[in-house]
Amino acid sequence: MSEKNNTASLGWGTRIAYGLGDTACNVVFGMITALLTLFYTDYCGIPVVTVGLVMLISRIFDGSSDVIMGIIVSKTKSKWGKARPWILWMSVPYVLCAVAMFCVPHSSTTVQFWYIFVTYNLCTTVCYTAINVPYGTLSTMMTRSSHERDLLSVVRMALSPIGKIIAVTFTMPVVKLFGNDQAAWIKTMSIWCAIALILLVICFVRCKETVNFESTAQEQPKVPVSRAIKALLGNPYFWATLILWTVTCVHTTIIGTDLPYYCKYVLGNDEWYYSVIYTSEIVALIVGALLCPMLLQKFNKRNLSLAGCIVVVIAHALIMVNPMSFRWILVMTIIRSLGQAPLTSLVFGMMGDVVEYGQWKSHLRQESLIFGGGSLGFKIGTGITSAVMTAMLEGAGFLSSVTGGAMQPTSAQQMISSIFRIGPILVWIVAIIVLLFYKLDKIYPTIMKELTEREARGEM
Repeated sequence: MSEKNNTASLGWGTRIAYGLGDTACNVVFGMITALLTLFYTDYCGIPVVTVGLVMLISRIFDGSSDVIMGIIVSKTKSKWGKARPWILWMSVPYVLCAVAMFCVPHSSTTVQFWYIFVTYNLCTTVCYTAINVPYGTLSTMMTRSSHERDLLSVVRMALSPIGKIIAVTFTMPVVKLFGNDQAAWIKTMSIWCAIALILLVICFVRCKETVNFESTAQEQPKVPVSRAIKALLGNPYFWATLILWTVTCVHTTIIGTDLPYYCKYVLGNDEWYYSVIYTSEIVALIVGALLCPMLLQKFNKRNLSLAGCIVVVIAHALIMVNPMSFRWILVMTIIRSLGQAPLTSLVFGMMGDVVEYGQWKSHLRQESLIFGGGSLGFKIGTGITSAVMTAMLEGAGFLSSVTGGAMQPTSAQQMISSIFRIGPILVWIVAIIVLLFYKLDKIYPTIMKELTEREARGEM
């Protein structure tokens, strides 16, 4: 076998470079998930139902793109490996498409619909998928150490929110500095995209693929796609991590999309309230992520994540004690984010363990398919959630505008409040239920022992 069984320490330089890849993705995608709907409705005058329709239809295309990309990555051969080169190849197309989304023409609703449909899908369905699936897969090709993968996941999720801070927290002040119109949004997005491009290149340069099963794979017959998909769908922990990833993304989308409206139309401050709450949430998430390596010395991934999810539900429920108080919401948001940190930080380490479990169970190693299929959670969390929320706002009578917002009817304000108060609680209860049945941490040492014995015999 040519597989190096690499379990050595990767070093903090490599870990940070890997994490910067997700910082880059969130510089762009944080803007998309948090403020794109606000931009479309309040600066382009696009009806909220049109925005929701675009995002809902897009999921038809987006849902299969991750699995397709997973298959493409598994068949990729280059001097840089299988996953790593895609980060370089797709970086420029990704940032260009991201800027294009904000160049909506002032035309008929039909023209605007097709423009945002095409640019949104080019950015998310094509370019983002072609970066994010290989990026997630790359962690399992850098090391086979579960501990090192946990550290990569922790660093990734500690640095990932920095991208959101750069884009989301500073976007509104910068937009208003540049003139508070559509042109200002385009200029602001161009700045964020330039930063993202630099960070993606750093990730590509420093992160190397050292885990290689290529020789063993060549000695065995080709695996039909149908068998690979069947093995993936028959992996119960793939489904568990898919749901857990979906939960984190649904939460991010609910808060990211609804919080600007909540601050603007319910609390009455669309700039500093939003910036302070969002920044505090992200900083708390980073602090919580940085605490995870120490906590992992005493608790396994499942138990730590479960405890955190319970904290999330309690903290967000307490927001309803005084939902009109900025200070109270801020305090509960910080506590909620600390509870959110373990699952958000460790879910990708869990997916790395799922790769080993899948090989143990089916004799197939499916890094790219597992991360490709798993990223459906991201697409469900962002696209479908956004579509459902915009449909709910439309049904409540939300009014779009081209001048930075209109006076909203009481029904729309009530809907904004209901989404903010209740939505996160529901999704985190789902995470608690899944984690109660998650047992992979307990059997993982036995799995790795058997895999080591198999591979010593030249078997998968």
